[in-house]
Amino acid sequence: MAKKLKTGVIGLGRIGQIHLSNLVHHMPHAEVIIASDVSPESHAFALNLGVKEVTTDAYDVINHPDVEAVIVCSPTPFHVPYTVAAARQKKHIFCEKPLDVTLEAIHEAEKAVTENNVKLMLGFNRRFDANFNNVRTLVEANKIGDPHILRITSRDPAPPPVEYLKISGGIFLDMSIHDFDMARFIVGSEVTEVFVKGDALIHPEIKEFGDIDTAVIVLTFENGAIGVIDNSRKAVYGYDQRLEIFGSKGMAKAENNTADTLIHFDDNGGHSSLPLHFFLERYETAYRVCLKSFIDCVLNDKPSPVDAHDGLMATAIGIAAMKSLTEGRSVKISEVLQYAEV
Repeated sequence: MAKKLKTGVIGLGRIGQIHLSNLVHHMPHAEVIIASDVSPESHAFALNLGVKEVTTDAYDVINHPDVEAVIVCSPTPFHVPYTVAAARQKKHIFCEKPLDVTLEAIHEAEKAVTENNVKLMLGFNRRFDANFNNVRTLVEANKIGDPHILRITSRDPAPPPVEYLKISGGIFLDMSIHDFDMARFIVGSEVTEVFVKGDALIHPEIKEFGDIDTAVIVLTFENGAIGVIDNSRKAVYGYDQRLEIFGSKGMAKAENNTADTLIHFDDNGGHSSLPLHFFLERYETAYRVCLKSFIDCVLNDKPSPVDAHDGLMATAIGIAAMKSLTEGRSVKISEVLQYAEV
């Protein structure tokens, strides 16, 4: 019988339920031993999926003698503490993004993982979307030549509650961080400089706590490429996720996913389906492939496809973006990395 990776899940909120359900239904090489959540009301979800042991204490998962890998789906402030604790228990870790909103904490996690020789993978699931991954494959194969311009459009269908925005870490570390990771992934080069223009055009009141909901971000890459990201918390027509890269040999792009490809034409013009409603639908398969990749890298001793350094750089770009917004100037990534040991 093929070996199964014995896992424990921390956090049974929206993303935790997605990962737990995928582990149970779609991961034949994984077994869920235990799940935790601070809210006992959420335990029924795990029990109904056949998980035999549930708890309110995350450290019951981390210290469980049978657990070999921990899936961390807790709120962001607990990501590094749980990662460090799991590493010290010699458990492998799959952790949702961002690893942390400070570079110092990310470095602490990276050090613990390295010292204890365990694997850490971050849940930047968009890398595992088939469309985006195919674009990256074309770049790697030199099909578009030297990358010159990257364009990423990422707009949510509706903003989260203002109460959530107060604790989210801001648009750059909560929303744009996915795009920062995608930018590095697609271009295959580090970002060296960031410039941002943005405002709170949807909910002006969020400016009271230093956040915005609309942004255009210009990135400069080490290899000379230029990237442009546009973000909005509210696109009335759905979840807008598009990407294009232009280079010396051509261009590649990935358009929105829609429920169908039907286009109806009449005397008023053409009519087609809107983009899929939100990230749960748009990246349903990507979540699955992402988690499978983690299980594969542990069971077959492969390098983590998205490691602590990737988390560090995405957060560094986010910090630089906020610094650019507040100071009205371009910010070099070296400015925010200078106090972090990288």
